[in-house]
Amino acid sequence: MNLSTAFNNAVSGLAASSRGTSVVSDNIANALTPGYARRSLELTTNRISGTGVRTVGVVRNHDPVLTANRRATDSDLAYRTAVSKFFTNVEDFVGTADDPRSLANALAEFDNSLITAASLPDSSERLDQVARTGRDLATSINRASEGVRHLRSEADRSIGRQVDSLNQTLKEIEKLNAKIPSIKHSGGDVGALLDQRQVLIDKVNAVVPVNVMARPNEQVSLYSDGGLILLEGSAAEFSFSKSGNIQAHMTLDNGLLSGLEMNGKPVRTSGDSAQIKGGALMAQFQIRDELAVEAQANLDSVARDLMERFETPGLDPTANPTDPGLFTDDGNRFDSTAPAGLASRIGLNKLVDPDNGGDSRLLRDGLGATVPGNSGDATQLQAFGAILSESRPVAGSPFGTGEMRAADLTEALMSKTGSDAHTASQSLTFANSAQQEMVRIETAQGVNTDQELQNLIKIEQAYAANARVISVVDELMQTLLRL
Repeated sequence: MNLSTAFNNAVSGLAASSRGTSVVSDNIANALTPGYARRSLELTTNRISGTGVRTVGVVRNHDPVLTANRRATDSDLAYRTAVSKFFTNVEDFVGTADDPRSLANALAEFDNSLITAASLPDSSERLDQVARTGRDLATSINRASEGVRHLRSEADRSIGRQVDSLNQTLKEIEKLNAKIPSIKHSGGDVGALLDQRQVLIDKVNAVVPVNVMARPNEQVSLYSDGGLILLEGSAAEFSFSKSGNIQAHMTLDNGLLSGLEMNGKPVRTSGDSAQIKGGALMAQFQIRDELAVEAQANLDSVARDLMERFETPGLDPTANPTDPGLFTDDGNRFDSTAPAGLASRIGLNKLVDPDNGGDSRLLRDGLGATVPGNSGDATQLQAFGAILSESRPVAGSPFGTGEMRAADLTEALMSKTGSDAHTASQSLTFANSAQQEMVRIETAQGVNTDQELQNLIKIEQAYAANARVISVVDELMQTLLRL
């Protein structure tokens, strides 16, 4: 090997070491940066001179299968998180067995107040207490119904926010798709842009699970699991109209709620044929159109049973057949054709509410009594108490077809909400564990700072060796010049 060849080899080695140091430092600096993929330097023999090394480029190491698996757990976690939060909130509204604010405890207090008043029917204080516990029971049902209505409204607003974010993110990916080939063809490094695009795709995936298809020139296309073309050259545009405060009778089927559209065409968001499967967006549609509707129907069933019990023919001899009972639908008798949301309208009959101009003695004398009755007669109070304990079929009950007491119904409601919340929590725990494990595996395949530091030491050694060669060549040249 002549001095010129040795010198050229060493110079190319120094250039490669310098570039390698830059790559390793970037890896270490971005080890925790979301979307960053480990870089490695690709070297080859300099074919022009036949000696030394030539830097081919910087390779972005990325495993698309591993990323796809991690994204599947990301979208599932986003879905499970929203659903679990919903069921937990509903459980809080209904209450648990040890919660003094629960519907079951409110009903028990009302029942106990009837028993207490029947033992001393001439006590106005005890009659007032019956009215107040009855009003508290109705208020508890109202509060739970209002909570469910709020969850539906919040789900609707969340859909609007997610659709806006989805449109914006897809547009940004479209722009990157167009920018990456032009920079690559001009010889620029597109690694940072690929990292940025991966972060944006992850953001879309949390809302709508996506499948990524590689296209020529480092471009990609995005599809949903249900077959929607989210991005193929140009980005799809989603549209949705927020409804504000949703009432119980408002549904997608009756046209009072907006559905999702893509490029002006309806998107199926429920059922086996749904075009969006999983992710935060599907969760919000499911909450708004299915889960919250079911929760409202369960509360309405409890309210209906309570109203119908106190409208039982013959229960109150003083009342007319068309008069409302002890509990009313916004002041009216129960009507099976009334819109959904009975639980939000149920209230204590104002005739017996002492705090709203009523007279609690009517609980003892009868709601239709026009003159005071026997103050020591507890017959009507006992009848009211007995009707609560009577096992009877519950019309349209979501809790089974058997006969139930009023307490059985509230306990069944409490049991169902608790079971739903527990099941959703377990699913969330599993989804969270799966997602963390996939992140760990992906991270392990990414930047290993210990390995990068070892690589840096090797690069420094190579740099020192090449520098020594140059130094020796210089000494030899100086020696030759002195001869």
